[in-house]
Amino acid sequence: MVSFGVLGPLVAWDDSGEPLHVAEPKVRALLADLLVHEGRSVSADRLIEDLWGARPSRNPVGTLQARISQLRRALGDPGAVVRGPGGYRVVARRVDASGFEELLARRTSAPRERAAELEEALALWRGPAYADVADLDFARPAIARLEELRLAAVEELSEVRLALGEPVEVGDLVAGHPLRERLRAVHMHALYRAGRQSEALAAYTDLRERLAEELGLDPSPEVAELHARILRQDPALAPGPRGAPAPEHGLPAALVPLVGRDGELEEVAALLARERLVTLTGPGGVGKTSLALEAARRDALHPDGVAARRDALHPDGVAARRDALHPDGVHLAELAGTAHPADVLAAAIGVRDDSSTPLETRIAHALRGRRVLLVLDNCEHLVEPVAQLVSALLKAAPELRVLATSQEPLGVTGERVHVVPPLAEDDAVRLFATRAGIEPGPAVRTICRRLDGIPLALELAATRVRALGADELARRLDDRFRLLSSGMRDAPARQRTLRAMIDWSWELLSEPERLVLRRLAVHADGCTLEAAEQVCAEPGHDVLDLVARLVDRSLVTPGPRFRLLESVAAYGVERLREAGEYDLVRERHTRYYTTLAESAELRGHGQREWLDRLDQESGNLRLALAGPEPLRLANAMAWYWFLRGRLGEARRSLAYALTRGGPAEQSAMAAVWLAGFARVIGESAQAVPYHGLAPYGRAVHDWFLSHVSWAYGDFAVHDDQVEKALTAFTALGERWGVAAALTLRAKLAVGRGDLAAMERDGAGGLAVFSELGDRWGQAEAMEVLDMVAEIRGDYAQAARLREEELRLAGELGIVSPFKVSGLGRLALLEGDYARADDYHERARALAVEQSFKSAEEHAVIGLAISARRQGRYGAAEDYLLPWFDWLRQVGGTAGIAFALAELGFAAEQRGDAETALARQREGYANAAATGDPRAIALALEGLAGALSLAGRAEEAARNLGTAAAIRASVGAPLPAGERLDVERATDRIRAILDEEEFAAAFRSGELDLGEHLHASGNSAITSQ
Repeated sequence: MVSFGVLGPLVAWDDSGEPLHVAEPKVRALLADLLVHEGRSVSADRLIEDLWGARPSRNPVGTLQARISQLRRALGDPGAVVRGPGGYRVVARRVDASGFEELLARRTSAPRERAAELEEALALWRGPAYADVADLDFARPAIARLEELRLAAVEELSEVRLALGEPVEVGDLVAGHPLRERLRAVHMHALYRAGRQSEALAAYTDLRERLAEELGLDPSPEVAELHARILRQDPALAPGPRGAPAPEHGLPAALVPLVGRDGELEEVAALLARERLVTLTGPGGVGKTSLALEAARRDALHPDGVAARRDALHPDGVAARRDALHPDGVHLAELAGTAHPADVLAAAIGVRDDSSTPLETRIAHALRGRRVLLVLDNCEHLVEPVAQLVSALLKAAPELRVLATSQEPLGVTGERVHVVPPLAEDDAVRLFATRAGIEPGPAVRTICRRLDGIPLALELAATRVRALGADELARRLDDRFRLLSSGMRDAPARQRTLRAMIDWSWELLSEPERLVLRRLAVHADGCTLEAAEQVCAEPGHDVLDLVARLVDRSLVTPGPRFRLLESVAAYGVERLREAGEYDLVRERHTRYYTTLAESAELRGHGQREWLDRLDQESGNLRLALAGPEPLRLANAMAWYWFLRGRLGEARRSLAYALTRGGPAEQSAMAAVWLAGFARVIGESAQAVPYHGLAPYGRAVHDWFLSHVSWAYGDFAVHDDQVEKALTAFTALGERWGVAAALTLRAKLAVGRGDLAAMERDGAGGLAVFSELGDRWGQAEAMEVLDMVAEIRGDYAQAARLREEELRLAGELGIVSPFKVSGLGRLALLEGDYARADDYHERARALAVEQSFKSAEEHAVIGLAISARRQGRYGAAEDYLLPWFDWLRQVGGTAGIAFALAELGFAAEQRGDAETALARQREGYANAAATGDPRAIALALEGLAGALSLAGRAEEAARNLGTAAAIRASVGAPLPAGERLDVERATDRIRAILDEEEFAAAFRSGELDLGEHLHASGNSAITSQ
């Protein structure tokens, strides 16, 4: 059989290798035409058109047949040219062009063997392809294709030789092909290797200018990256020893270390060990490519070049050899800049297109029987064609494995998806600080949180630190797209700015997907599917399906709560404004969340679930307050804010809502809530008129304003308001209100020392709250009952009740500083001062955090009592003295009386009788003003201590007798845990008086009971 050569002047050889003479020009042209079609049949009409064009002979078919006969004779083989149904074709033993392409397609992974293949392939060339028929039109496409392959082979051989540390000279080729970027890159690298850095940089400048002038383009990212590496004299570009082994893979070297992905790398390695298709998904910029490349490098390049055991990663514990997993190579196909994935993949593995065979088939043939890992990077814009290609290749090549990166899964049978998450905060901080060259600090953490731990965003932000500093950078992140508008010049265009990063994802979306994404962006900290369906609705669109597709595309986090990264949300809001939908969607958002808050059941069995739900929606609810109906929403949220201890937020939100105006009834109700919250955070009590309130609103007014300040102000007013509230709630059938009013009335009874009323109303409130399933109410009612137990000295019962209160509150996620202080109070009465101080400090911190002023005062009093009992009198005074101004401001007469008693005891124990007596007399005056029998008794006990220290034993004994009688009159004798101060005074009195004198004075004091209980002002102590 005849062989042919087209890689140079046209030639034919017989079986012995001797050339065959085909002299006649038309016959040579005919042979060339048949060879151009590479063994495929060519019709007579096509041959006539190619050979004679518009000037055929009178008998063109006969003329063609004559030339066919001449060709057969010249070749010496009638079977060399055969005719079939489709026309004529050449039957050849070998064609040098086919041999050339086969050598290129082998893609041996070892560099030295690959170099030998390429050298052998290029040695087949004897000159320009089809050199003696190059002027014929039909030959030009084939010539162009072969010359392109020849140049690509020269480029590849040059790259391999550079990798082997060998010298490369391509200057003449560059002169003939000045716009060929791959060749330019080889030339630049070779010049740099030869120590000619300035020439290498000049070559880049020449290329850049030519591209700009002739094509209006910039150099490719790969060439730009090489230029940057030459500028910084990257050691990886330096020549190695001649013949040194080069990496046996087609992966780019890592320029910077991968931060915070050790666990991810192990997971990906484990997946690759047992799965054939692994897809890394995640949002743009999260680091899918970096992770995939590092995993592939570790697979391809074991550090010591010897077998490594992968026991820890292998699912069944059987050792697997890392060096045997992909012995035939690892190849990267970067798909971001292409519309034809097969073309890029073919180039990556060295398969050249062949018009006689589909490219996918040639790729599959090249991979069949080879244990190869393909890394397909950035598949999201080509999911369908990539999925089809990968599926076909996995079926055709059983040893093939594929590692893909995409913003959405490929959806191929057998695919294992690994979602690449944003960096954990500590890792994000480490990455940012490393890239920016600064020490971590609070501003760095803020930047990392606000940029969602997305590595690319952090890299972009790090470039701004030199100019702005971390603090200023953090402050400017609200304008993030303008701020992060430049990155590394060697990065792909889609990764050079924050906006470009998200633009890439946006452009891949359908219009319905874009609509839902931009509308989702109005939410703060995500939303439920129900909210998405309401806020993002559009006729003809299935929001559920569209949200699911956005989840698949890594632009929305999976439910049940759907979230956008902060940068994606900011981008979405911009797009929403561009679409002219911002006001419409914000109105929908406000309407939905206002309705949600109004429907919340916070006073019954659903209390826990609704609190959790509103907790999750806190961001959206705050956002909705800026909408058109803030009064409605603020009124609906008031009780939630109270339960959650968000007192400052409530005060600010209600004040803001009132400034926006609204219906009179809503304004009046908001004013009630605002006044109540103002009192809770420690501002002066203010009267709120009934004007504009409905009957239910008036009942809430009377109950809530007294509930939040029952221990302060005018107790007679509180008593009147709670009775009105109870009557109104009963008439309205509001059983929750009835329970709340009963519980408040029980609390107020403590000021009268009426323990029976406390028990009766407290138990009544508890029963209704329990029936309604309101845990807050149950704990509130129990608090009254635990006070009764403490007053009676039943500390075990008080402790049981307080633990149960904390449990109920804990089920709601509520930590009440009052209830924590209550446990501290019991520890104090039992003499466990360390535990008491711990509880009271925790309670004080909680109260400060919540701006709960009365709870803070309650905790501080506990700390003061503990300090005094431990002999730290100065500390006790430091705790109490700063509170008097505030107590006077809010009408805290009872608190003033108690604090003065404590300060008087401290002075007495310090031995300062004069100060002790002055403080206890002032304390008595305040106690008498409250009308609280137990407060009067405590003041009298304080006076007894001060008088005994002054040597006035009989007066002291008489005060102790009066105090005991008062306590007995209300059924609350002083428990053992509270007798320390009385016992100290008693011991001092008995050291002065004999038993008979003491008893007589004590009994005379009992007779003063009525005088003290009914006295007003300071008249009861003027005789002292």
